[in-house]
Amino acid sequence: MAHGHGLARRESARTEMHKSGESGKTFVYTKTRGYDVTRNPHLNKGMAFSLEERQQLGIHGLLPPCFISQDVQLLRVLRNYDMKKDDLDRYVFLMGLQDRSEKLFYRVLSSDIERFMPIIYTPIVGLACQQYGLIFRRPRGLFITIHDRGHIASLLQNWPEKDIRAVCVTDGERILGLGDLGSNGMGIPVGKLALYTACGGMPPQQCLPVMLDVGTENETLLKDPLYIGLRHKRVRGQAYDDLLDEFMTAVSERYGMDCLIQFEDFANINAFRLLSKYRNKYCTFNDDIQGTAAVAVAGLLAALRITKTKMCNHTIVFQGAGEAAMGIAELILMAMKKEGLTEEECLKKIWMVDSKGLIVKGRDHLTHEKKRFAQEHPQMKNLEDVVRKLKPTAIIGVAAVAGAFSEQIIRDMASFNERPIIFALSNPTSKAECTAEQCYTFTEGRGIFASGSPFDPVTLPDGRTFYPGQGNNAYIFPGVGLGVTACAVRHISDEIFLTAAEALAQLVTEKDLAEGRLYPPLSSIKDVSLKLAVKITEFAYEHHLATLCPEPSDKQAHVRSLTYSTDYEEFVVDSYHWPEDSAIMQSCKL
Repeated sequence: MAHGHGLARRESARTEMHKSGESGKTFVYTKTRGYDVTRNPHLNKGMAFSLEERQQLGIHGLLPPCFISQDVQLLRVLRNYDMKKDDLDRYVFLMGLQDRSEKLFYRVLSSDIERFMPIIYTPIVGLACQQYGLIFRRPRGLFITIHDRGHIASLLQNWPEKDIRAVCVTDGERILGLGDLGSNGMGIPVGKLALYTACGGMPPQQCLPVMLDVGTENETLLKDPLYIGLRHKRVRGQAYDDLLDEFMTAVSERYGMDCLIQFEDFANINAFRLLSKYRNKYCTFNDDIQGTAAVAVAGLLAALRITKTKMCNHTIVFQGAGEAAMGIAELILMAMKKEGLTEEECLKKIWMVDSKGLIVKGRDHLTHEKKRFAQEHPQMKNLEDVVRKLKPTAIIGVAAVAGAFSEQIIRDMASFNERPIIFALSNPTSKAECTAEQCYTFTEGRGIFASGSPFDPVTLPDGRTFYPGQGNNAYIFPGVGLGVTACAVRHISDEIFLTAAEALAQLVTEKDLAEGRLYPPLSSIKDVSLKLAVKITEFAYEHHLATLCPEPSDKQAHVRSLTYSTDYEEFVVDSYHWPEDSAIMQSCKL
């Protein structure tokens, strides 16, 4: 048995869940009673509590006398949601629901994930983070500051759940394409872990959002009386590294070496080195580097089915040379090498353009990561010139420079490619390199397009309608998280992400491709995540990465057994039994 997955880890002082073998129903035995039940989002069912439950739990009289099913509660939530005046109000409303009734919150999301994902995550989560000091209501997750060094283990003891399988952590320095938002960036791990549950089925009680607040360089926030974080400049250097080391050790000691730690929205200066430092010591990955890479490569693999080519046949230009670009490029290298190319041959097919122009050998001040992709070529400053000179088959935008793919660039791509691949992956929508409409219009419908944030369908003058593929990391990280935790993987290799990318690309149907989609419809994302998790579990056992023993014979059944249900459980209070023949029981039955 993997450390951290034993019975002791699953013990809870507050609730225990048991499934009846006869009925298949799940019963919850709880010691929580009275008013606290209705204020606990894990337990609260609102007016869906039966009369017997209200009496046994000591909440009879605390709720209106009507009994309402979850289906009716869903209708009420949707009616309220439609009354909100803008998307930020809708975000606040949904987060409030998550604070009150977790099962109902995830029932709402799963009722139409395509509708709600842009609200609880990109692009609206970016706006929410910018306004986080204003909209902050109830704490979700842990805020650990630079001043808590030496005490992180005791801070983790304050978190009420003992069985944590996934931690999402940020230091708020590079939130989406919005820059340093400090503690306001807590909206990102909260939103990511909501998608772990909504898209991957991981129980929310097993997920922990963490903000590491070391200060902020954002002067506007430092002067804002509503800012919720530390009011000083970022602490860097050894003190920062010591905080990270202590955090990683404390999480693994409390929750097990197989507890997944996902790094999110760290600045380039820290993201690469922390991934390199921790990837072989802990169960960890960086979603901006590896998750983005997997979803982008999945889109490219799907595009290859349209172009009828191999990855090694392509020349790719990146607009941007940060975390996302490096992660995608490394995974492309792995895919090309799998097709038979040497690393040297692969590197010649990948070109990068940063804020100073084309990355070439001999250019000043190149980071270690950039030097790896520097080419023998004269310096070029302008992306339009680079595209015209190199004639790439694919361009990938990951620099959060809005409009970087000009009309000229898109038309040039269409002039020397029958089916040009154009990925505008920057988030949020306002930072996209081009719109779906621009891509399809300027290429006369021949462009193969993917974006990071959602775009509406595009109908061309000739009547053809395209449904742009959204390369959302949510296609990858919930399935990866569910897969690696299902079999207690302790170190997450890049091969796991390539496995996820290949599995995702295989789930795209011919009909999807014909409509312009490079990814399965978001409405099927829960099923997609389950299939990815099963593939990853199979890969982990095959390559001796899994530590859960014994190996499950039916891996799909095993993974499915771990997933969260939005159905309400029935409550039983062991220490209290309402008399079946009591007068109140008889008079209140409806």
